[in-house]
Amino acid sequence: SHAIFTVTVECSQLGIDRQQHLRQGKLHLVDLAGSERQSKTGATGQRLKEATKINLSLSTLGNVISALVDAKSTHIPYRNSKLTRLLQDSLGGNSKTVMCANIGPASYNYDETISTLRYANRAKNIKNAAHINEDPKDALLRKFQQEIEELKRQLQDGFEEGEDGEEDDENGAVGPDGSPVKTKRRKNVSDEKMKEIEAQIEADRKKLTDEKDMAEGERKKLEDELTKREMELQLARRSVTLTLQVPVECAANRPMTNAYNGSE
Repeated sequence: SHAIFTVTVECSQLGIDRQQHLRQGKLHLVDLAGSERQSKTGATGQRLKEATKINLSLSTLGNVISALVDAKSTHIPYRNSKLTRLLQDSLGGNSKTVMCANIGPASYNYDETISTLRYANRAKNIKNAAHINEDPKDALLRKFQQEIEELKRQLQDGFEEGEDGEEDDENGAVGPDGSPVKTKRRKNVSDEKMKEIEAQIEADRKKLTDEKDMAEGERKKLEDELTKREMELQLARRSVTLTLQVPVECAANRPMTNAYNGSE
């Protein structure tokens, strides 16, 4: 029969906000029974019933794997057996999975070997998306912090593009030699990008307002994060619209040159 050994670990860490953050992890050690032809095993009675159930669960597991690797599949039959329900996270869920396929080298087991190799070939195409298991409030706070960093990066990218794309503009000023002085001005971050950032901030604030079960302390912390993000957006908007002008010496301090060489 199959053997499944599960270890669940929870840890609490003190975060940079001086609050406790909970994380949880699970370790599954699974030993699946081999798929064997009943005619070869010679099982009868109770052993035959057990072998039938084992092959049925392995067949269901194979169907789940086939559905996971099929891009057109809209339903994954995890609930068709207890085995697939227990291994739901390990198959296309929030986990990292290592599978070892055992085969027999003898020609007597040729059919079983081919079946196992095909099974493993399908299983290796499953894509899992593992992420940290943490308290929903901590996850929401982490999401906001990541968005703040992303907004900073976008604004910085726009600012650097403005530096690379400086434009010259004559504003009527003259330099020491009497030639026009050109003013270098930065290109602004596009209005669409600014509106997109503002819309994201507003959406996060609405999400925070709609959260009824959040503790007052957590709500205050997230509100402070959003306020900080809005201030950073305002500062970025001001910084990217500043102009840099070449210093012009005062005309009174320039040395006067005689336009004529001869005496009057």
